[in-house]
Formats: sequence, C-alpha cells, structure tokens
Amino acid sequence: MCDEGCSVDNSHNHDSHGHDHDGHNHDHGDKSIWSLFIPSIFSFIFLAITLGIEHIWEPAWFYGYIPLAFYLIAYLPVGIPVLRDAWESIKKGDIYSEFFLMGIASIGAFAIGEYPEGVAVMLFYSIGELFQSMAVKRAKSNIKSLLDQRPDTVTIIDEQGKSTTIKAQEANIGDVVQLKAGEKLALDGKLLSEKGAFNTAALTGESKPDTKNKDEVVLAGMINLNTVVQVQVTTLYEDSKLSKILDLVQNASTQKAPTELFIRKFAKIYTPIVVYLAIAICLVPYFFVADYLFADWLYRALIFLVISCPCALVISIPLGYFGGIGAASKNGILFKGGTHLDTIAKIQNVVTDKTGTLTEGVFNVQEVAINNGFDVKKILDMVNLLESKSTHPVATAIHKYVGEFDLNINLNNVEEISGHGLKAEVDGHELLVGNFKLMDKFSISYAIAPETIVNTVIAIAYKKQFVGYITIADKIKEDAKATITKLHQQNVKVTMLSGDKDSIVQLVASELGIKSAFGDLLPEDKVDKVKTIKAQNESVAFVGDGVNDAPVVALSDVGIAMGGLGSDATIETADIVIQDDKPSKIPLAIEIGKQTQRIVWQNIALAFGVKAIVLILGAGGIATMWEAVFADVGVALLAILNAVRIQKKF
Repeated sequence: MCDEGCSVDNSHNHDSHGHDHDGHNHDHGDKSIWSLFIPSIFSFIFLAITLGIEHIWEPAWFYGYIPLAFYLIAYLPVGIPVLRDAWESIKKGDIYSEFFLMGIASIGAFAIGEYPEGVAVMLFYSIGELFQSMAVKRAKSNIKSLLDQRPDTVTIIDEQGKSTTIKAQEANIGDVVQLKAGEKLALDGKLLSEKGAFNTAALTGESKPDTKNKDEVVLAGMINLNTVVQVQVTTLYEDSKLSKILDLVQNASTQKAPTELFIRKFAKIYTPIVVYLAIAICLVPYFFVADYLFADWLYRALIFLVISCPCALVISIPLGYFGGIGAASKNGILFKGGTHLDTIAKIQNVVTDKTGTLTEGVFNVQEVAINNGFDVKKILDMVNLLESKSTHPVATAIHKYVGEFDLNINLNNVEEISGHGLKAEVDGHELLVGNFKLMDKFSISYAIAPETIVNTVIAIAYKKQFVGYITIADKIKEDAKATITKLHQQNVKVTMLSGDKDSIVQLVASELGIKSAFGDLLPEDKVDKVKTIKAQNESVAFVGDGVNDAPVVALSDVGIAMGGLGSDATIETADIVIQDDKPSKIPLAIEIGKQTQRIVWQNIALAFGVKAIVLILGAGGIATMWEAVFADVGVALLAILNAVRIQKKF
C-alpha cells in the first residue's frame, strides 16, 4: 500500500527481497507471513492494555510521562521500522515517500498529546502492509508454481557409462543426460533411447502422455513417465524453451500497463502537493480564523496527510495486473506484460490463421495423382527429399507417406519461394513442388482445373513438365467451433486469413461459422487485409504461428502465438503465447483482460471516491484520525481484496 520506495518487509531484511514494484517490496524471503504479525500483535495488545489502564482502571499513579512511556512501548515495534525506512528514502532523495507521511502523522499526533491515535496510525498501517504482502504472495503463487517446473541438476553419463550429477547450467551441448522414471528434464535435447513417454504439462498445461521415438526432440520441463531414457543435450540451459517461457513470465510484471504508469506518475506529483496542502491547512487559518488554535489545525493537517497516502492506488492496481498475468499463466496463457491485458480487453476483431491455429496442422496424404510416363517412386522420393528442407506441416505428411529419404538423389540449389513453394535442381533439371501459383510463375502448363480439387494440393513439375499432384487434408481442432461461438458472444468479429486454397478455407469457415475468410493469400496479402481492417478503426488481434506471420503480428494491436511445443520464435515475436495450442484460450484471454480492467477501474473509483470525501471532512475538522486510517489502510485493503478476486475466478 505504499508510494514509491516503500517496502513491506517489517523485518526489513532487504537482502531477502524479491519482487519489487519500483522499490515497493512485498517479498519476505523464507519467513512465514504470520510470523511477521508478531510486532503488530504485541503493539495491539499493549495499546489495548494501556487504553484499559487509562480509561477503565484510572489508577492514581498513571499520570505525567507514564502514559507517554506506555504508548511509546506500543508504538516502537511498528513505528521504528517505518521511521527507519523514511530516513533511508530521504537519503536516496525520495522525500515524499509514504514512510515520511506516516512518520510525520504519528509523531505529530504524539506532539499534540493524541498518543493512542499516534500508535493506531502505525499499527493499522503495518497490519495493512502485511495483509497486502499476503495478497501479493497469493498472486505470485501461480507464477511460482510455473517456475518450480525447472530442475536445477542433471545426471550426465560419460563414454564409460559413469554417471555424475551436476548443475543444469554446467551441462554442455552434446552431453548425454540420464533420466529416470518420474524425473523432470532440465535441458532441451534429442532422445537417444528407442522410445520414451513424457508428461508435457509444464509446457502445454495438460498432463497427458506424449510418446517420443529415437532422435525426436524432447524439451526441458517434460517428465519421463516409464523406463530410464537417455537424452543428448542440444541447447544450453538458459536457451531452452522452458527457460524462455519462465523469463517471459518473470519479466511480464515489469512491463507496465498505461494505467499503472499513469498512477505512478500521478503519485509522484500528487504526494508532494498534499504535503504542502497539509502545511497550508495547519498555518494559513492563523491569518483568517479568530479563535485559531495551533494544536487543532495541526491535528486536521495530520489527518489530511494520513488520508492522502495513495496506498490503494499504488499497490492494488499493479496487484490487479499481476493477478491477471498469474491467472492467465495458470491457464497456459502467457502475457508479456500488463499492457497486453488492457489491449486484448478492447479487441474488436480476432484475425486468425487456419493451419495449426483452428486446424490441427497434422496433414495426411489423401491422393497421389502422377501422370503416366513418370516413375512414381522416383518422383515421390524427390518430393520427399525436397520437402524435408521446409518446416511446413506438409513436409511431415509427405515424409510419413513416402518413408525414409533417398539420399542418393543429387539435390542442389534449394530455394523457398514465399507463398508459392520450393524450387531445386535434381541431376541438372528443375524440380518445382508447391501450389499452382508456382506452376504459373514458371510457366508450367497443366490440363486440370485446380479449383475442382477440394483438399490442399501440392503440384509437381520436373524438367519443365507438369508431373501431377498430391492432395493433403487437415483436421479442425475439437474446440475451434466453440471458440468462434464464444468470440461472437463477446461481440468480437472473427476473420480467417490463409495461404491455403480458398475452397478449403471457405469449407473450414462454413463449418466453424466464420463469415469473413480469405484463402490463397501471400504473406504480403495478409498484411494488406489487416491494414484494411485497421482502416475501419477496428482493433486487431492476430493469431498465428508467430514465425511466418511476423509482419502481420507486428502490424496487429496484439499478436497471439500458438506456442505449444513449436518454435522458440513464437515467444520472441508474439505479445501473448498460448502454450497448449487450444484456440479456446483466445476468448479466455480476452475475458481475463476484461476482468482485470474492471477490477483496476473499480479500485481507482473506490480509492479516489473515499479519499476525496474523507479529505474534505478532515480539512473541515469533522473526520478524526480513525476515519483517516480507514480512508488509507481500510480502502487499500478493500481494493486488495477486490484485486485478488481474479485469481479465484479463473
């Protein structure tokens, strides 16, 4: 609940601090939160005893400096840490910290003989800070559970078969890691064992087994389910996909939303103004009020100071965004910062790729139509080898159909032509594999009508002749239709853009209920389509693989990558990464963004509203220090409780 430079650690062990809101710290290291309540509990008990002695028992000996001594004993456990932090802040040039405001208010209360209220200011402030720490700890728990996915050590097997346990950071590329059943992999690598089953929950959010065969990629965070397996390290610890995901989540809270940035700037201007207003409240009435009493007006000024602390704003707003990021990460949605929560909440049009986003991206060969006069096996072997140079899912489908590569084929000068396909030379002759636009580009004549073929078609030309084609079909994801329905319920338009054949795109669009869909698009065509949408003053979220669609991602208001177990580039280019590749997480991300925004604005209204009322009452001499404490600590606690709601909802 503090302003800039405020720490919540009432034990003030600064070495143990972790997450910091511009110096506003809420991490107490390994200490139990409840153990930190001990100074406040002692202070509360001694304050209650002292009030009982003074107002109920009223012994004859309780006069003079004795009441002051009793109240000081109640004050010191909660007051000294705050006064010490006030001094530290002043030494750093941050004079108008909340420590400073609370220090002046409590010391001033003692100076005018309002001892119980001087203690109460510090006591309730400290209790509020600790409750706030608990809220932050809860908000961080979702992210901490993700961070715990990364093992610290690995078992390395040398050439003689001897095993050694070392720190994961010390492992080198090429090292062989032995993974027992139930152990978690710490580094990316390839499987050396014939077969292995892995739980991929750390990367996808789903605890279902994924069977890997020899030489297939396995990633850090995967848990070995069955027998002992060996994995050869292919990526350094800090470069693994899991490390990049964790860095993304850890750094997300440092990317401030515009609302957060505004509140912090506002607090820096607002707090000193309030200090000078408090001085004016104390001194200016001397010149205008006939029965002016310094102690009365000082009391009003002190109340004004306590009320003015921007506690509820400075912590509950970041806590709202932090809670939103944590709730999203728990659901396998990684936001790169609070600003993207704001942006996605206002999205009007979700523009989505088709392959791998709304469809599985797992293709299977449906038909092979090779013209007479050509060696079918040789043609398929050439296509298989050439497609292996591409990362497109089509390559996997062809390889699955054809089988092992024929390495005796003399393949040279491989070139990928964006939006068209692949070109190479085999035995000095030109080989073209791609769509019919590629055939047109190289003036290859063909005697069929491409538009009559419904499935994805791979056209083949060799020695300047049309050889034939292969058709491939994809499958729509299980939750794709429900996703489109939910987006429409959220009043969000959906547009599908794809480089695939327009006939296939329209077929998928009709099955999913998408009214606006375009096929046969080159990457630059997708950019033009998004520009057209943005020209209509619609905010755009683009959903794709984050690699081939980088220009469109950059152009859109927010880029969403279907991360899953795919390319690291998805994490690099997108603003939001969906780990499990489920399109249903898109409307969920929008809902989390909207809920976060609602909570943030509710807290702003609550804080400003209550403070404005009590500030006026305090300046007019109606409100007491007790109302001032509520306007500060009480409102902040209400705002914090409101902010943590998002973690319960999702």
